[in-house]
Amino acid sequence: MSTEPVPPESTENAGPATPDAAGEPGTPDHTATAQPGPAPADSAPTSDDDTPPARGTAEGASGGEGGGEGTPAAEADTDAGPGADKAAEGEAAAQLSEAQAELAAQKLERERIERRRAEKAEPIHSGTKLSGRAADLLAAVRAVESGAKPPATAFAEPAPAPRRPAPEPVRRPQPSAAAPAADAAPAPAAEAVEDVRRALADGGAPEALASQAAAALGEGAGELLREDPWQLLRLPGVRPEQADGFARALLGPECAPDDERRGRAVTVWLLEQAALAGHTALELPTLTAALGRQAVPDAEAAVQSALAEGEALVFQDALDSVDAVRAGRPEGTAENGGGGNGGGENGEDAEEARPVRVLVGLERYALAEESLADALARVVNSLPQEASERWEPLTAGASGSAAELLRAVAGHGLVLHTGGDASRAEPAALLTAARTLGLRAVAACHTPDGRQRFAALLGERAAAGAVVTVPGLLAGSEGPGRDADGAFALDLLVLLDAPQLDVESAAMLAESLPDGARLVLSGDPAVLWSAGPGRVFADLLAARTCPQVASRTPDPGPIGELVSGVGIGELNQVDAPGKEIVIVPVREAGEAVHRTVQLVADSVPRAFGITPEETVAITPGHGGAAGTRALNAALKERLNPGPGRFGGFDPGDRVAYSPAPGRTVPGRVVTADADGLHLSCADGPVVVPRERVEQAVRHGWALTAHQAVGGRWPAAVVVLPGDAAQTLSRPWVYTAFGRAERHLSVVHGVEQALPKAVAEVPAKPRTTRLPVLLRTQAPAAD
Repeated sequence: MSTEPVPPESTENAGPATPDAAGEPGTPDHTATAQPGPAPADSAPTSDDDTPPARGTAEGASGGEGGGEGTPAAEADTDAGPGADKAAEGEAAAQLSEAQAELAAQKLERERIERRRAEKAEPIHSGTKLSGRAADLLAAVRAVESGAKPPATAFAEPAPAPRRPAPEPVRRPQPSAAAPAADAAPAPAAEAVEDVRRALADGGAPEALASQAAAALGEGAGELLREDPWQLLRLPGVRPEQADGFARALLGPECAPDDERRGRAVTVWLLEQAALAGHTALELPTLTAALGRQAVPDAEAAVQSALAEGEALVFQDALDSVDAVRAGRPEGTAENGGGGNGGGENGEDAEEARPVRVLVGLERYALAEESLADALARVVNSLPQEASERWEPLTAGASGSAAELLRAVAGHGLVLHTGGDASRAEPAALLTAARTLGLRAVAACHTPDGRQRFAALLGERAAAGAVVTVPGLLAGSEGPGRDADGAFALDLLVLLDAPQLDVESAAMLAESLPDGARLVLSGDPAVLWSAGPGRVFADLLAARTCPQVASRTPDPGPIGELVSGVGIGELNQVDAPGKEIVIVPVREAGEAVHRTVQLVADSVPRAFGITPEETVAITPGHGGAAGTRALNAALKERLNPGPGRFGGFDPGDRVAYSPAPGRTVPGRVVTADADGLHLSCADGPVVVPRERVEQAVRHGWALTAHQAVGGRWPAAVVVLPGDAAQTLSRPWVYTAFGRAERHLSVVHGVEQALPKAVAEVPAKPRTTRLPVLLRTQAPAAD
């Protein structure tokens, strides 16, 4: 491992650092080799009100790696892309934008999913042995819904998931955009917007929220806000204390903490925040505790009110012994104090003693998880009894993990494939073999960069029409299109970077597969999870309901060796004779920014011939003294100075464009005019309307790890300022370090927090119902 090339004016010691027992990166200089060692002892962490939030938290909140990256989660850490989603903005366009096309396709899939679910709706048979609070909740939901089967899983966190710290949309958009351009959701009527503006003004809320509120709350939004001011919480970024102030101004003496409307709205808001952090449901005690922290006097009544109004659903399921241990409950105990004595004559006591978990969630995620489990079961069971001999000539010529993958796919409808970046050669071999057999086979990647890199493995001619992006496939702008039934015209779908799949996208993909098609999910399970709710790939791996093929192809070179060690919790000392890895110790955030700019603009290009355009800076969050905002401002000043003539952007600026929540597309500013900001992106030119620029576009020299996941650059500079120590985790470090192909520089100011995060801080748990649903659909695979 090498150190950074020291500029002429530097007096820094160029000698190798002394490795410590923990194996943490140490003093660097590109003129000497060094092993991971401790940063200077006087490196003091800095703090900032805008410290990067945890994954899955909203921007500005504190945190580490929740469901975004602080999405994950804000990146969000979900490191999700820039900007907060604003529903139905602007005038109806004559031509669909990329985001509209994706949302349109999502609506069609949602309608298909709902029809399928309605066809097989069944009454709930479980829960008859519940008593007390759980029985009341179950009875409430039965009074307002049809009774679809609602099993769930466990969630043991003491507090509701934080909001994603991502710069992008704080709320995922509802997939309700119309399919054809003519049916695109129209802008709210001017009269409706004006009525909302008056209501906001009366309550002291920013009038700039009028269009957003009118679109989010629908017809009569102004009157609704006057009758129930806490409906303001449905707008992205609004917090309970702000809604309380709005309510006090409108209701006067009638405003009280125990108002039923407030309790119901805060309940839904907490479930939305949990979804932003990656959870699809919250365990009932966790939700009621969170309501208590939001000054809701009667948390149970608030939950029951939300259930009665149909704004949330309750789920319960008996846990097996493994689930009970994970939930922290001894076997033989029920959640509400149910008994643990042995079974009676008819076994009823034993049944009643089974541990039970009650969860509350939003319908959209419950529907997505149930639909995903049903669709995957169909994929597994609908594969025709065709002779796998057809594949035998191909498997005979393959070896190692590639041969295992071919054999698994030959005989099964659903296969999981795990491995690092080098293992992509195996799905590439599978795709080539399938197309040789005349099958309609397509590989889908989450990013244009991933599509380009995978296509390079196939060759230009073989990749034509065979490699697409997931958004393009769902929107119908890429891939083979859909048949008369709305299913993909495919025999095999190979999905790369599977850990990035959130539960809604996964459900739409699986539901779109025709009967008899095969599905291969391939990815690195050690990277950060999806920006949206769920942990689909991890849940499938844990459920063991289908074959799993683990690649034995290691990622090459010193960077591959370092990243592989991080994946198993070890920050190893790595020999980097070509200075592939450099550690740059810093003492405070200002120095971290200075050294990052120096590395990107000067040191790395001079030492390795890698241009600034081929280098990415990765930092834990958007806020803070060395977050993406500060780094991008400094890098713009050095690499493309200008007055920021259009919303802070100038022609030539490198940007990160977020066409939809959780997606980040790199691009460059071309120009700006009355139509908006013109960008050049990997998929072609894009025009971002003026009103969308602030929410959808950020400068892109520096990214969060969630924004960077799915892409790789010749060089990466990972920035670890002292105020980011609490946000680090093993998946974050693994993901950030793994974005580099040829050179990795680590601007290191977190002292022992780095080896501690690698060794002791795994991915933050997410509550999902998918594992229980999968167990009810299929037996465990061998």
